[in-house]
Amino acid sequence: MYNFLKKHLFCFLCVLFASLIMSFNIKTFVNAVGLIPSGFNGLSLLLQRTFYQFFEINIPYFIINISLNVFPALIGFYFIGKKFTGYSILMIIFNSFLVDIIPSTPITYDSLLVSVFGGIMNGIAIVIALYGGASSGGTDFVAIYLSYKLKKPSWNFIFIFNMLILIIAGFLFGFEAAMYSIIFQFVSTQIIEKFHQKDHKITLIIITQKPNLLSQKLMEQTHHGVTLIQGEGCYSHEQKTILYTVIGADEVRHVSHLCKKLDSSVFINIICSKDIKGQFYQKPLE
Repeated sequence: MYNFLKKHLFCFLCVLFASLIMSFNIKTFVNAVGLIPSGFNGLSLLLQRTFYQFFEINIPYFIINISLNVFPALIGFYFIGKKFTGYSILMIIFNSFLVDIIPSTPITYDSLLVSVFGGIMNGIAIVIALYGGASSGGTDFVAIYLSYKLKKPSWNFIFIFNMLILIIAGFLFGFEAAMYSIIFQFVSTQIIEKFHQKDHKITLIIITQKPNLLSQKLMEQTHHGVTLIQGEGCYSHEQKTILYTVIGADEVRHVSHLCKKLDSSVFINIICSKDIKGQFYQKPLE
């Protein structure tokens, strides 16, 4: 019971902290030079500005953002995970109301500085949400769904969707802000790719004296397949056993510690895998 409450408290705090960062970023950096952030947050701001400028109708941000996220939330609920979608909806609600509540306090009006630092803050907010088992909603649901289907990172695919929003924004409000928004979104996407390691794959080549024990424990704890290869050390001419496996980047620390614990003389070569084809176990979201 204690671990259950501790886990949910951690998720809730991540969602709250990520919402605060994202909302503060919108009111501090994004609005300062009229940028369009990524995903449905950007689409919400675009619609809000369009209604205000062309029709003189001031629609609250939370009404637009929550309305846009209804359909993506259904995708998340049915295809990704109920717990994940629940926390994502919580973040959408927090972020939507905080954007309307937090006062606008620009730090700088330098478009390049705003694009870079605003993109960093936006990426960090999304990474924190993902660590807490949530997302900022909208296109994040689509990106995570594609990641599980394609077995590789898909945030760059969402970047293409964001470009379409920026083209529309360019025609409506001028292309200078739209081009700076590209920098903002590119920086944000690279931050997510760098720090959200779950979608990245790592190949391990393990030389061990306890192949049966290690292979059994690795399969039990990671659910990934292990291939055993017999070899010979060229220097010592001793028979060597090599274990070959592919795991998620977020599992490397745990697996390395496990191997060292079971065999103190183990040798592990850690290789970044650009892509894999075939079956690969991916733990489903709750």
